[in-house]
Order: sequence, then structure tokens, then C-alpha cells
Amino acid sequence: MSDCCHHNHLKTANPPVASAAEGSLYTCPMHPEILADKAGDCPKCGMPLEPLIPSVEEDDEAARIGNRTLVAALLGLPLLVIAMAPMVGLHLLPDRLSGWVEMALSLPVLFWCGAPIWVKGWRSFIGAQLNMFSLIILGTGAAFLQSVASLLLGGATHGLYFEAASTIMVLVLLGQWLEARGRARAGSSLRELLDLTPPKALLVTPGGDHEVSVSELHPGDLIRILPGGKIPADGTITEGWSSIDESMLTGEPLPVEKQAGSRVSAGTLNRQGSFLLRVDSAGAGTLLSGIIATVAQAQRSRAPVQQLADKVASLFVPIVLGLSAITLIAWILLGGGWLMGLQSAVAVLLIACPCSLGLATPMALMVGIGQAARHGILVRDAASLQNLSAATLLALDKTGTLTEGRPEIASIHPFTPYTEMDLLSLAASAERGSEHPLARAIIRAAEDRSIISDSVIDFMAWPGGGISARLGERELLLGSIAFLRERGIPVTDFEEIGSDSASGLIAIAVEGKPAGLLTVRDTIRPSAGSLITELGLLGVTPAMLTGDRMETARAVADSLGITLWRAGCSPQGKAEQLRAWESQGYRTAMAGDGINDSPALAVASASIAMGAGSDIAKETAGIILLRPSLEGIVGSIRLSRAILKVIRQNLLFAFAYNILGIPIAAGILYPFFGILLSPMIAAAAMSFSSVSVIANSLRLRRIRL
Repeated sequence: MSDCCHHNHLKTANPPVASAAEGSLYTCPMHPEILADKAGDCPKCGMPLEPLIPSVEEDDEAARIGNRTLVAALLGLPLLVIAMAPMVGLHLLPDRLSGWVEMALSLPVLFWCGAPIWVKGWRSFIGAQLNMFSLIILGTGAAFLQSVASLLLGGATHGLYFEAASTIMVLVLLGQWLEARGRARAGSSLRELLDLTPPKALLVTPGGDHEVSVSELHPGDLIRILPGGKIPADGTITEGWSSIDESMLTGEPLPVEKQAGSRVSAGTLNRQGSFLLRVDSAGAGTLLSGIIATVAQAQRSRAPVQQLADKVASLFVPIVLGLSAITLIAWILLGGGWLMGLQSAVAVLLIACPCSLGLATPMALMVGIGQAARHGILVRDAASLQNLSAATLLALDKTGTLTEGRPEIASIHPFTPYTEMDLLSLAASAERGSEHPLARAIIRAAEDRSIISDSVIDFMAWPGGGISARLGERELLLGSIAFLRERGIPVTDFEEIGSDSASGLIAIAVEGKPAGLLTVRDTIRPSAGSLITELGLLGVTPAMLTGDRMETARAVADSLGITLWRAGCSPQGKAEQLRAWESQGYRTAMAGDGINDSPALAVASASIAMGAGSDIAKETAGIILLRPSLEGIVGSIRLSRAILKVIRQNLLFAFAYNILGIPIAAGILYPFFGILLSPMIAAAAMSFSSVSVIANSLRLRRIRL
């Protein structure tokens, strides 16, 4: 049966107003496959179930961290200016007063604004899980104590590291704020996705229909679905028929015909027609809940780059602590005294603090992401860029990505004595005034050919089948081949033409005789061909995933030269196919635009969402194309490779700086040249390192996408 049978001419009852879905989804942190509608204990391990979707409190957390970051930046900027001005010959304050002002400004930056960082760092020591927070609080704390000691005990204005400690804290807080914002946005989109399921359902009982909460539904219950309403549960139609908009699951723009025996999914939209649905699964057991779980669990997982950073930090932190302790002991044993030893030990901690390393990646990302934004490419995280740069296979959704996502008339097949113009005029007249996607496609085709449609009378629509109308004295029938067969129309000619068609079919009969056939298909984007070519030049294998029919998918793949493709994929099926390609040795990336693409976008190593797509697709993807053109996909790959190249160069320089700086801070040059690392030299070295990283990163502004 064709996908062309839904028509919205008939008036329907007003659908119930859907509010936010009641409840939430819960999962076990140790067993993520466990999904429940209510809080409780995991049936496998007994641990309390946690909310799967970040709560609205995430928004408050992002706001709190944002406020702390803003205060830290406002206080840290004048502190930096006061401390660094003497390096260029400016003395904004008397030396003695300058030190006290620096300490006063650094106190709130470090210990109020940076309080969350201190908590994380302290917990890392308590739990014996050393990480970058461990080193941050050690370095900033040691720098602050060293500075306070120099100021209070010796009244010195040298040996002050207030500005260095505060600058590090500002950078760390900025990163924490961006991470909190990302979690809040992810939670908001997932909650919107959960709200696709209506909160209420009409339960059919012997005493009549009763409105109940969706959470009260059980398998085997019978519910009534009204025209225009969202479907509250997965189930099987037992009575009635309709056309269901399943685009949120399949991505396909054409409604799907449903009748007794057909299965439907929660969250899809009943365009027209009323039917009875036997509930097969509700709440956490629905297909939509499975999609939400897949996306949420992927968002909670850690990117490989984060895991690598933690491993490096777990080794780097104890090494630095050991070197600092060795420095202190060595100076005491060599007769330098505990004061010199303490100063050198603190210098080791300070210079090892991830300042230059922390700047190496963010600076390249800031410049590269800014350049991307000017070309309509929005990058959400560094891990996506890293993974995209290494991708060897790019899976592309068909509808809305490779195609326009809008049905168009592909071909016209008139039967004698009608011409193409006659057939299109008849169809446009019958569909006049309809807002259905197929009707609009017919009307657009007629307008393109300057065909004027006429008014019809005695119009009737059969959702799931077709329409009938009278044009003057002639009776018109439009719909699927099955619809015309049921009304006694000979369909042999229709079947001969439509048997090999990769498109949707609209059969037309006039006065009980076949008049012709229209084929409908989604048009391929003009830039899709060049995209496939460019991917080949970049060494990336193009692939296509779609929930559409085999014939339609094959036609699109053949026309674009895509040899690796899969049709009829469910949302989870797309994700499973990506995992299969990963197991074959591919480094996968995914580009899509719909809710149905979100599981695949979530499991892909890198993901790209088209800007006109759904919110959940955009929140799941690491890269968003703000412009409809596909050139942004190739530009994103080129950009990711350029940024990663610069990041590697920056990190190499930053590591070299630390490798050279730590021994100097420890005093290795003192026995030979009498040199200890002074604040001025340290500041100059840090500045030189920062300038080099910035200059190298600015080269990304010249990249052409």
C-alpha cells in the first residue's frame, strides 16, 4: 500500500491538550539497561535508581557556577594588570601596597569563587583518585601560601604568585561553567523528548471511556486514540484506521497507513481517524523511552580524550608531588636551608600547574570554533572535533540530510486519452485547498506548469486510502492502488508502472477508468553529489542509513554513488549498524537531523546535526550545521583536522615548557649559574609560552572551509 493516502480535508475532533508528561525515567548507574518509571531499587544489585534525565536543578548549577566565574574574572583582571604592570615599567601602586591589594583580590577568587574546585580536589585526595583538580588546588594553594608568607614574614614584594593562582582558577571555573551549561541543555532537550508522550490516555472500559494517567496503563489495556492526538503507548490497532505521522521516529515525511493489526509507537501523531489501541508496552517499556535512554546514557559517558587526560593526570600529579618533595629535601641536605628549599618546592608545584597546558587546547578551540561559526558551523565540544578528525566512515541520514525532506512529483504517467497536463490538472483540482504534504506537492507541480485548478464538489476522504470528488460531471478517484482496486477500478496498468518504482504512488481514475499515475519522491539536495565526492578525497567512506523503503533508499544511493547503505532502519537499528561498522574497524561519524537519528548520533564517535533538525538531534550532536547546505559537513572535517593539528603543536610546546621549567624551578641551574626561578622570570616564561600558543592558534583564522 502506498504512503500517499492521508488527506486532511475532513474536520476532526479537537485533540486533548498535551502538557508535560508525568513522572520521569530512572536507571541504575551500575546496570544502565535497567529502565523504570518510578524511583526505587535496582532489581539486579539493589542500588537506588537515579534519574536518567538531568533535573531542572542543572540549570541552577550552571547559573551558580556562571556567577562565580563572572566574579572571579572581574576580580582577576585588575589583579593581573597590577601584578604584571611592573614587567613593562609601570608601577600602578606602591610596591608594599601592591602586594596587599593583590592578596585582597585573590582571596575571594580562590576561596569563594573557587570553592567548588577545592571541594573536588579535596575529594580526589580523600578517595585516592588523583586528577587535575588535585594538582590545581595544590598549585594554587601553594602559590597563595608562598605569596602570603613572603608578604607577611619578609615584607617582600617579590615571590608573589597571587595573579598566577587567580588566573588558573578563572580558567578552571570557565571550563566548569561551560560543562554545566552543556549538561543543562542536554537535560532540557531530553525532557522535551519525554514530553512527546501525552500525560493522559482514554481508557476503554465496559462503563465507557475514562481519562487516566499514562503511568496507570498496563499491557492489554484498550485505549481510544482521537484524531490529531499523540499516541501514549506502544500497541496494536484492534479497530479502526488512520494515517500516522512517524517522522519523529523514522524521519520520513510521509504519513504511514495503519489499520487493524498494525503496530504504532508512543509519541507518534495520529493525523486523522479514530481507532482502538491495545497497549503492548507503556512508560519505560516504549520505543521512545528506549531512544531517550540511549541518548541520556551516551551523554553521561566520558569521551576518550577525557579518559586519557585523567590517566595522564593520575601519573603526572604524584610525579610532580615527588619532585617537589625531592626539591625541598635536596636543598636542605645541600645546605641551602629550608626557606630556599620551600621556595623552590613551591615553584615546582606552581610551574607544573596546568596553566600553559590548559591554554594550549582552549586557545586553539576558541580560534577554530570562532572561524567555524563564521561559516555556519557550531561546535559544542572538543571530543567531537578530535573524533571527527579521525573518522574513516561518515554515515548520513537520507531524509532531511541527503534529501530535502519534502515530497515532490517525480514523474507523471498519463493513460490514453489524457496528457500529463490533463492528469496534473485533475489531481490539483481534487487536492485544491489541502495542506497535506502530498497534496501540496501536486499543487506545486501544477503551479510550476502554470496549470489552473478547478473547484470540485461532493468531496469525500478515506484516511488510509484516498479521496473521491466530482469535477463537473466527472467522478474522480485519487489514492493508493489498493484503494482504487477496492472500488472496482482495473489496476493492472497501475501495477505495471508502479512495480519497480522507488517512489510513492498516487493512482488516478476518472469515471471508473484508469487515467494515470503520479510518482512522488523526496528530492536529493543539490549539494549531495559534491559532498560524496569531497568525502572520497578526504579518505572518508560515505554511508547512508534510513528508515525508508528498500527501493527508495536504493534509488538515492545509486544516484549519489553510495555503495554502503542500509534501509528500513529503526532508531536503535541505526545505532546498532554504527556499532557493527565500528567492529569492522571503521572510525564512525554520523550526520542526521531527526529524533530518529539521535541514538545513532549519540553512539557515533563524532556526530553532526543539520540546523533545521530536531532539538534532541542538535543537543545529541557535537557539531551543528546552522546552514542548510551540506558543504558544512566537509568543512567540519577539514576544520577538525586543522584544529587537532594545532592542538598537538600547542601541547607539544606546553609539555616542553614544563619539562624545561620544572628543573629550573627546582634550582638545577643554581649550582652552575646562581639562578633561581624568580617571579619575574616565571612570569616572563609563562607569558612567552602563552604568546607562542596564542600565535600558533591564530593561524586557524586563515583556514578556508
